[in-house]
Amino acid sequence: MQVRIDLHNHSCLSPCANDDLLPSLLAFEAMEQGIEILALTDHNATENLRTFGQACEVCSIMPVFGMEVNTIEEVHLLVLFEAVDPAIEFGAWIQSTLPPLPNRADRFGHQIICDGLGTTVEEFPLLLATASSLSFDEVVLRGLEAGALVIPAHIDRPSSSVLANLGFLPDLPYTALEMLRPTEQKWTVITASDAHSLGEVGTRSCTIELDEVSWEALKRGLSDQRNVRF
Repeated sequence: MQVRIDLHNHSCLSPCANDDLLPSLLAFEAMEQGIEILALTDHNATENLRTFGQACEVCSIMPVFGMEVNTIEEVHLLVLFEAVDPAIEFGAWIQSTLPPLPNRADRFGHQIICDGLGTTVEEFPLLLATASSLSFDEVVLRGLEAGALVIPAHIDRPSSSVLANLGFLPDLPYTALEMLRPTEQKWTVITASDAHSLGEVGTRSCTIELDEVSWEALKRGLSDQRNVRF
């Protein structure tokens, strides 16, 4: 069966996202767009993942718990987990490698941690819109060792991408590649919304042929480009 997936989206925790992009509203909007497998991937952060998972359960969406890691080379990389606790553990490791710079909401944007009702619990204090001290290769390999799906983000974008910042794509065992304008690659290619506002949710989702809606089926589906439709 063809299943609509969207594996790159932000919430109000990402400083570059709209403050009204609550994790619960992300799930509800995705449901309206017919998305059946949805990832939340805030920049270097996982603090809204539990709320996101609860909202996905209400919406009968399979949640994927992730983050968009910014490596020392300023390359963006999606690291996606089946369960929330390993994602949060990985996120804590990523955050331990960030420079201890306080966020300035007036300059960089708010970093809102919220509950299922959209009430602000707190604002994340450290600046998330910065690079970790970890290399691209290190994050890829550690993510795969932790059982995550690892997908270089928007590789054909002229900034914050592996091709723009490294000038080449290292030969590593990625799960897939995310592209804005898909072209044939050695690895499976997907598209994803990279939503920073509610209106962007689902705008670049894709479909994948799966035998069921599950984590294992998603991994199998991503192993073959012929399963993906744009």
